[in-house]
Amino acid sequence: MLDKNGIAQRIAKEVKDGFYVNLGIGIPTLVANFVREDISVEFQSENGVLGMGPFPYEGEEDPDVINAGKQTITTLPGASFFDSATSFAMIRGQHVHLTILGAMEVAENGDIANWKIPGKMVKGMGGAMDLVASAENIIVAMMHTNKAGKSKLLKRCTLPLTGVGCVKKVVTNLAVMEIKGDGFHLLERAPGVTVEEIKKATEGNLIVPEEVPEMVL
Repeated sequence: MLDKNGIAQRIAKEVKDGFYVNLGIGIPTLVANFVREDISVEFQSENGVLGMGPFPYEGEEDPDVINAGKQTITTLPGASFFDSATSFAMIRGQHVHLTILGAMEVAENGDIANWKIPGKMVKGMGGAMDLVASAENIIVAMMHTNKAGKSKLLKRCTLPLTGVGCVKKVVTNLAVMEIKGDGFHLLERAPGVTVEEIKKATEGNLIVPEEVPEMVL
């Protein structure tokens, strides 16, 4: 199965030349490290950055240059900084081609829960609800199960929803799946992972074709 970097590396293959891409907190931030060098991509962060680069090396961090998750970042030549109103105008105006988010739960109909666990302190929903309400192409990066081994790919989300019917694709440590309304359509399996293992780890409706190729990173 994949680790977090492996998930990010597989999602990087979904990033196309000329895309404007929003990276959510967590695993999605790693995607910038794996995008092909022969394509031009603009990474956007909702705190007001366009033109993010890979994470800085240790000792080269600038505490004044951060992403929406308060992580230090690098910027590429031509990068720009602006206020959050301008940033959310980009998002709400659908000028972002691809949104990559983490999640605590995803349902078989494309619902996503990624901002709150009842009873736990949260600072707020951040930009997640704007992103899922405005984006037309959302890929979720997540672990297939929680720490207790229970599936995070469900028939219905149990946590407060961030968005309804909005997720198009999910990449986990076990598989790549596309959501088409009737369930999770299995596209690829992680190296060394069997279809049976994916079935066992998926509570939601999993549609399995006759042949499921092993993903290539």
